[in-house]
Amino acid sequence: MIDLRSDTVTLPSDKMRKAAYEAEVGDDVYGEDPSVNRLEEKAAEILGKEASLFVTSGTQGNQIAALTHCRPGQEIILEANAHIFLYEGAAISAFAGVQPRTIEGNRGAMDPREVEASIRAEDVHFPETGMICLENTHNKAGGAIVPIANMQDIYTVAQKHQIPVHLDGARLFNAAVASGRNVKDFAQYTDTIQFCLSKGLGAPVGSIIAGSSEFIHRARKWRKRLGGGLRQAGIIAAPGLLALQENINRLAEDHLHAKQLAEGLGQIEGLEVVNQVETNIVMIEITKETISTDVLIDNMKKHGVLAGGMGPNRIRFVTNLNISKKDIEDALSIIQKVL
Repeated sequence: MIDLRSDTVTLPSDKMRKAAYEAEVGDDVYGEDPSVNRLEEKAAEILGKEASLFVTSGTQGNQIAALTHCRPGQEIILEANAHIFLYEGAAISAFAGVQPRTIEGNRGAMDPREVEASIRAEDVHFPETGMICLENTHNKAGGAIVPIANMQDIYTVAQKHQIPVHLDGARLFNAAVASGRNVKDFAQYTDTIQFCLSKGLGAPVGSIIAGSSEFIHRARKWRKRLGGGLRQAGIIAAPGLLALQENINRLAEDHLHAKQLAEGLGQIEGLEVVNQVETNIVMIEITKETISTDVLIDNMKKHGVLAGGMGPNRIRFVTNLNISKKDIEDALSIIQKVL
Protein backbone atom coordinates (compact mmCIF):
# COMPACT_ATOMS: atom_id res chain seq x y z
CA MET A 1 0.00 0.00 0.00
CA ILE A 2 1.06 3.58 -0.76
CA ASP A 3 -0.25 5.19 2.40
CA LEU A 4 -1.01 8.90 1.93
CA ARG A 5 -3.60 9.25 4.69
CA SER A 6 -1.30 11.04 7.14
CA ASP A 7 2.32 11.42 8.20
CA THR A 8 1.26 9.67 11.42
CA VAL A 9 1.60 6.39 9.50
CA THR A 10 5.35 6.89 8.97
CA LEU A 11 7.10 3.66 9.97
CA PRO A 12 10.21 3.84 12.17
CA SER A 13 13.49 3.20 10.37
CA ASP A 14 15.77 0.28 11.20
CA LYS A 15 18.04 2.79 12.91
CA MET A 16 15.16 3.94 15.13
CA ARG A 17 14.31 0.34 16.02
CA LYS A 18 17.95 -0.26 16.94
CA ALA A 19 18.00 2.92 19.04
CA ALA A 20 14.91 1.70 20.93
CA TYR A 21 16.49 -1.70 21.54
CA GLU A 22 19.74 -0.22 22.84
CA ALA A 23 18.23 2.70 24.80
CA GLU A 24 19.42 3.42 28.32
CA VAL A 25 16.36 3.39 30.54
CA GLY A 26 15.19 4.33 34.03
CA ASP A 27 12.01 5.44 35.76
CA ASP A 28 11.01 8.73 34.12
CA VAL A 29 8.54 9.63 36.89
CA TYR A 30 11.60 9.85 39.13
CA GLY A 31 13.46 11.74 36.41
CA GLU A 32 15.87 8.82 36.08
CA ASP A 33 15.52 7.83 32.43
CA PRO A 34 18.70 9.07 30.71
CA SER A 35 17.24 8.72 27.19
CA VAL A 36 14.19 10.81 28.08
CA ASN A 37 16.38 13.39 29.78
CA ARG A 38 18.61 13.71 26.70
CA LEU A 39 15.55 14.07 24.45
CA GLU A 40 14.05 16.79 26.64
CA GLU A 41 17.35 18.68 26.85
CA LYS A 42 17.84 18.49 23.08
CA ALA A 43 14.27 19.61 22.33
CA ALA A 44 14.54 22.61 24.65
CA GLU A 45 17.87 23.59 23.11
CA ILE A 46 16.53 23.37 19.54
CA LEU A 47 13.51 25.52 20.41
CA GLY A 48 15.41 28.02 22.54
CA LYS A 49 13.24 27.30 25.59
CA GLU A 50 14.36 26.70 29.17
CA ALA A 51 12.90 23.22 29.50
CA SER A 52 10.73 20.60 27.81
CA LEU A 53 8.64 17.57 28.72
CA PHE A 54 8.15 14.30 26.82
CA VAL A 55 4.43 13.49 26.50
CA THR A 56 2.55 10.64 24.90
CA SER A 57 0.82 12.61 22.12
CA GLY A 58 0.21 16.01 20.61
CA THR A 59 -3.28 16.10 22.07
CA GLN A 60 -1.91 15.40 25.54
CA GLY A 61 0.65 18.17 25.10
CA ASN A 62 -1.98 20.69 24.03
CA GLN A 63 -4.25 19.73 26.92
CA ILE A 64 -1.40 20.05 29.42
CA ALA A 65 -0.82 23.58 28.09
CA ALA A 66 -4.47 24.50 28.61
CA LEU A 67 -4.55 22.95 32.07
CA THR A 68 -1.33 24.66 33.14
CA HIS A 69 -2.03 28.11 31.69
CA CYS A 70 -5.75 28.37 32.44
CA ARG A 71 -8.29 28.18 35.26
CA PRO A 72 -11.75 26.61 34.91
CA GLY A 73 -14.25 29.14 33.56
CA GLN A 74 -11.75 30.93 31.35
CA GLU A 75 -11.67 31.14 27.56
CA ILE A 76 -9.11 30.27 24.88
CA ILE A 77 -8.79 32.28 21.65
CA LEU A 78 -7.94 30.12 18.65
CA GLU A 79 -8.49 29.85 14.91
CA ALA A 80 -11.86 28.44 13.85
CA ASN A 81 -10.37 25.35 12.17
CA ALA A 82 -7.68 24.68 14.77
CA HIS A 83 -6.86 21.08 15.60
CA ILE A 84 -7.48 21.76 19.32
CA PHE A 85 -11.00 22.95 18.48
CA LEU A 86 -11.98 20.35 15.86
CA TYR A 87 -10.10 17.16 16.58
CA GLU A 88 -9.36 16.79 20.29
CA GLY A 89 -12.74 15.66 21.58
CA ALA A 90 -13.62 18.95 23.29
CA ALA A 91 -10.87 18.11 25.78
CA ILE A 92 -10.18 21.75 26.69
CA SER A 93 -13.74 21.92 28.02
CA ALA A 94 -13.86 18.39 29.47
CA PHE A 95 -10.54 18.64 31.33
CA ALA A 96 -9.51 22.29 31.73
CA GLY A 97 -13.07 23.60 32.01
CA VAL A 98 -12.45 26.37 29.48
CA GLN A 99 -14.43 27.37 26.41
CA PRO A 100 -13.14 28.18 22.93
CA ARG A 101 -13.52 31.59 21.30
CA THR A 102 -12.84 31.08 17.61
CA ILE A 103 -11.68 33.50 14.91
CA GLU A 104 -11.89 32.79 11.18
CA GLY A 105 -8.36 32.94 9.84
CA ASN A 106 -6.74 33.32 6.44
CA ARG A 107 -4.91 30.07 5.66
CA GLY A 108 -4.74 29.41 9.38
CA ALA A 109 -3.49 32.87 10.36
CA MET A 110 -5.67 35.01 12.63
CA ASP A 111 -5.80 38.78 12.21
CA PRO A 112 -4.01 40.29 15.25
CA ARG A 113 -6.63 43.06 15.40
CA GLU A 114 -9.39 40.47 15.68
CA VAL A 115 -7.41 38.64 18.33
CA GLU A 116 -7.14 41.81 20.40
CA ALA A 117 -10.81 42.60 19.90
CA SER A 118 -11.69 39.10 21.16
CA ILE A 119 -9.85 39.51 24.46
CA ARG A 120 -12.51 39.84 27.12
CA ALA A 121 -12.97 43.08 29.00
CA GLU A 122 -13.27 42.98 32.78
CA ASP A 123 -16.95 42.25 33.34
CA VAL A 124 -18.78 39.97 35.74
CA HIS A 125 -20.69 38.50 32.77
CA PHE A 126 -17.59 37.44 30.79
CA PRO A 127 -15.02 34.68 31.13
CA GLU A 128 -11.41 35.86 31.32
CA THR A 129 -9.16 35.12 28.35
CA GLY A 130 -6.75 32.50 29.67
CA MET A 131 -4.69 31.62 26.58
CA ILE A 132 -4.22 32.41 22.90
CA CYS A 133 -3.45 29.38 20.76
CA LEU A 134 -1.73 29.35 17.36
CA GLU A 135 -1.21 26.40 15.00
CA ASN A 136 1.78 26.10 12.66
CA THR A 137 1.74 24.48 10.18
CA HIS A 138 -2.03 24.67 10.02
CA ASN A 139 -3.47 21.22 9.36
CA LYS A 140 -6.96 22.13 8.15
CA ALA A 141 -5.54 24.89 5.93
CA GLY A 142 -3.58 22.28 4.00
CA GLY A 143 -0.28 22.44 5.85
CA ALA A 144 -0.09 26.22 5.47
CA ILE A 145 2.76 28.08 7.14
CA VAL A 146 1.53 30.82 9.46
CA PRO A 147 3.98 33.71 8.81
CA ILE A 148 6.44 34.61 11.56
CA ALA A 149 5.36 38.26 11.27
CA ASN A 150 1.78 37.25 12.07
CA MET A 151 2.96 35.26 15.10
CA GLN A 152 5.01 38.24 16.26
CA ASP A 153 2.06 40.63 16.00
CA ILE A 154 -0.21 38.30 17.97
CA TYR A 155 2.50 37.74 20.58
CA THR A 156 2.84 41.50 20.99
CA VAL A 157 -0.92 41.75 21.59
CA ALA A 158 -0.75 38.88 24.09
CA GLN A 159 2.13 40.45 26.03
CA LYS A 160 0.28 43.75 26.19
CA HIS A 161 -2.66 41.99 27.86
CA GLN A 162 -0.49 39.53 29.84
CA ILE A 163 -2.01 36.46 28.19
CA PRO A 164 0.15 33.39 27.42
CA VAL A 165 0.54 32.19 23.83
CA HIS A 166 0.64 28.44 23.16
CA LEU A 167 1.67 27.06 19.79
CA ASP A 168 0.23 23.79 18.55
CA GLY A 169 3.32 23.13 16.48
CA ALA A 170 2.55 19.50 15.65
CA ARG A 171 4.31 20.08 12.31
CA LEU A 172 6.42 23.09 13.34
CA PHE A 173 9.59 21.65 11.79
CA ASN A 174 7.79 21.39 8.45
CA ALA A 175 7.16 25.14 8.69
CA ALA A 176 10.78 25.89 9.55
CA VAL A 177 12.29 23.73 6.80
CA ALA A 178 9.86 24.89 4.10
CA SER A 179 10.45 28.55 4.91
CA GLY A 180 14.22 28.18 5.28
CA ARG A 181 14.12 29.56 8.83
CA ASN A 182 15.48 28.31 12.13
CA VAL A 183 12.76 26.84 14.31
CA LYS A 184 13.76 29.31 17.05
CA ASP A 185 12.53 32.11 14.78
CA PHE A 186 9.01 30.74 15.25
CA ALA A 187 9.45 29.66 18.87
CA GLN A 188 10.49 33.11 20.10
CA TYR A 189 6.92 34.39 19.69
CA THR A 190 5.39 31.77 21.98
CA ASP A 191 5.32 31.06 25.69
CA THR A 192 4.84 27.33 25.20
CA ILE A 193 5.06 24.94 22.26
CA GLN A 194 3.89 21.43 21.52
CA PHE A 195 5.41 19.54 18.60
CA CYS A 196 5.00 15.96 17.44
CA LEU A 197 7.82 13.48 17.06
CA SER A 198 5.42 10.96 15.52
CA LYS A 199 4.24 12.92 12.47
CA GLY A 200 6.64 14.39 9.91
CA LEU A 201 9.72 13.55 11.96
CA GLY A 202 8.90 9.85 11.74
CA ALA A 203 9.32 8.61 15.34
CA PRO A 204 6.85 5.91 16.42
CA VAL A 205 5.51 7.62 19.58
CA GLY A 206 5.38 10.89 21.42
CA SER A 207 5.42 14.66 21.45
CA ILE A 208 7.27 17.42 23.26
CA ILE A 209 5.89 20.39 25.18
CA ALA A 210 8.36 23.18 25.94
CA GLY A 211 8.42 26.47 27.81
CA SER A 212 9.89 28.05 30.91
CA SER A 213 11.32 25.89 33.70
CA GLU A 214 8.52 27.02 35.99
CA PHE A 215 5.87 26.10 33.41
CA ILE A 216 7.36 22.64 32.80
CA HIS A 217 7.53 22.02 36.57
CA ARG A 218 3.76 22.60 36.79
CA ALA A 219 3.09 20.78 33.50
CA ARG A 220 4.82 17.65 34.82
CA LYS A 221 2.16 17.31 37.52
CA TRP A 222 -0.63 17.69 34.93
CA ARG A 223 1.03 14.99 32.82
CA LYS A 224 0.91 12.71 35.86
CA ARG A 225 -2.74 13.57 36.52
CA LEU A 226 -3.61 12.67 32.93
CA GLY A 227 -1.99 9.27 33.29
CA GLY A 228 1.08 10.29 31.33
CA GLY A 229 3.66 9.39 33.96
CA LEU A 230 6.05 7.03 32.18
CA ARG A 231 8.44 4.43 33.53
CA GLN A 232 11.22 3.00 31.32
CA ALA A 233 10.29 5.44 28.57
CA GLY A 234 13.74 5.57 26.99
CA ILE A 235 12.61 2.81 24.65
CA ILE A 236 10.26 5.28 22.95
CA ALA A 237 12.29 8.43 23.64
CA ALA A 238 15.43 7.18 21.87
CA PRO A 239 13.78 7.07 18.42
CA GLY A 240 12.45 10.59 19.10
CA LEU A 241 15.94 11.88 19.81
CA LEU A 242 17.17 10.25 16.60
CA ALA A 243 14.35 11.97 14.72
CA LEU A 244 15.54 15.36 15.97
CA GLN A 245 19.12 14.57 15.07
CA GLU A 246 18.58 13.11 11.60
CA ASN A 247 15.11 13.75 10.16
CA ILE A 248 14.57 17.51 10.34
CA ASN A 249 16.48 18.27 7.14
CA ARG A 250 14.85 15.28 5.43
CA LEU A 251 11.51 17.09 5.57
CA ALA A 252 12.61 18.96 2.44
CA GLU A 253 12.36 15.64 0.54
CA ASP A 254 8.88 15.14 1.96
CA HIS A 255 7.81 18.60 0.77
CA LEU A 256 9.25 17.96 -2.69
CA HIS A 257 7.22 14.77 -3.02
CA ALA A 258 4.06 16.64 -1.97
CA LYS A 259 4.67 19.26 -4.67
CA GLN A 260 5.24 16.51 -7.25
CA LEU A 261 2.01 14.87 -6.16
CA ALA A 262 0.12 18.18 -6.39
CA GLU A 263 1.48 18.89 -9.86
CA GLY A 264 0.42 15.45 -11.07
CA LEU A 265 -3.03 15.62 -9.50
CA GLY A 266 -3.59 19.02 -11.07
CA GLN A 267 -3.10 17.47 -14.51
CA ILE A 268 -5.76 14.80 -14.00
CA GLU A 269 -9.11 15.76 -15.49
CA GLY A 270 -11.82 15.73 -12.84
CA LEU A 271 -9.54 16.83 -9.98
CA GLU A 272 -8.50 20.26 -8.73
CA VAL A 273 -5.82 21.02 -6.15
CA VAL A 274 -7.42 23.50 -3.75
CA ASN A 275 -4.58 24.44 -1.39
CA GLN A 276 -1.27 26.19 -1.85
CA VAL A 277 1.12 23.31 -1.22
CA GLU A 278 3.88 24.61 1.04
CA THR A 279 4.69 21.55 3.10
CA ASN A 280 3.48 17.92 3.02
CA ILE A 281 -0.31 18.19 2.64
CA VAL A 282 -2.23 18.20 -0.66
CA MET A 283 -5.99 18.77 -0.78
CA ILE A 284 -8.06 18.13 -3.89
CA GLU A 285 -11.63 18.70 -4.93
CA ILE A 286 -13.38 16.20 -7.16
CA THR A 287 -14.93 18.13 -10.02
CA LYS A 288 -16.09 15.04 -11.90
CA GLU A 289 -19.79 14.76 -11.07
CA THR A 290 -20.07 11.01 -11.66
CA ILE A 291 -17.86 9.96 -8.75
CA SER A 292 -18.02 10.68 -5.02
CA THR A 293 -15.27 10.98 -2.44
CA ASP A 294 -16.12 7.64 -0.84
CA VAL A 295 -16.17 5.81 -4.18
CA LEU A 296 -12.85 7.29 -5.32
CA ILE A 297 -11.17 6.54 -1.98
CA ASP A 298 -12.49 2.97 -2.11
CA ASN A 299 -11.32 2.51 -5.72
CA MET A 300 -7.87 3.85 -4.84
CA LYS A 301 -7.66 1.50 -1.86
CA LYS A 302 -8.50 -1.51 -4.01
CA HIS A 303 -5.53 -0.62 -6.22
CA GLY A 304 -3.08 0.10 -3.41
CA VAL A 305 -3.38 3.82 -2.54
CA LEU A 306 -4.75 5.11 0.77
CA ALA A 307 -6.02 8.68 1.26
CA GLY A 308 -8.33 10.56 3.64
CA GLY A 309 -11.77 12.01 2.97
CA MET A 310 -12.40 15.68 3.78
CA GLY A 311 -16.12 15.98 3.00
CA PRO A 312 -18.42 15.26 0.07
CA ASN A 313 -16.01 16.29 -2.70
CA ARG A 314 -12.60 16.62 -1.04
CA ILE A 315 -9.69 14.30 -0.40
CA ARG A 316 -6.49 14.94 1.55
CA PHE A 317 -3.12 13.39 0.75
CA VAL A 318 -0.21 13.64 3.19
CA THR A 319 3.30 12.58 2.25
CA ASN A 320 5.78 11.21 4.77
CA LEU A 321 9.40 10.10 5.01
CA ASN A 322 8.56 6.56 3.85
CA ILE A 323 7.19 7.83 0.52
CA SER A 324 9.51 7.81 -2.52
CA LYS A 325 9.36 9.55 -5.87
CA LYS A 326 8.33 6.21 -7.43
CA ASP A 327 5.48 5.91 -4.91
CA ILE A 328 4.22 9.31 -6.06
CA GLU A 329 4.44 8.29 -9.72
CA ASP A 330 2.65 4.99 -9.03
CA ALA A 331 -0.05 6.71 -6.98
CA LEU A 332 -0.75 9.23 -9.74
CA SER A 333 -1.01 6.45 -12.30
CA ILE A 334 -3.49 4.55 -10.11
CA ILE A 335 -5.62 7.62 -9.35
CA GLN A 336 -5.88 8.48 -13.05
CA LYS A 337 -6.84 4.90 -13.79
CA VAL A 338 -9.63 4.62 -11.20
CA LEU A 339 -11.14 8.10 -11.55
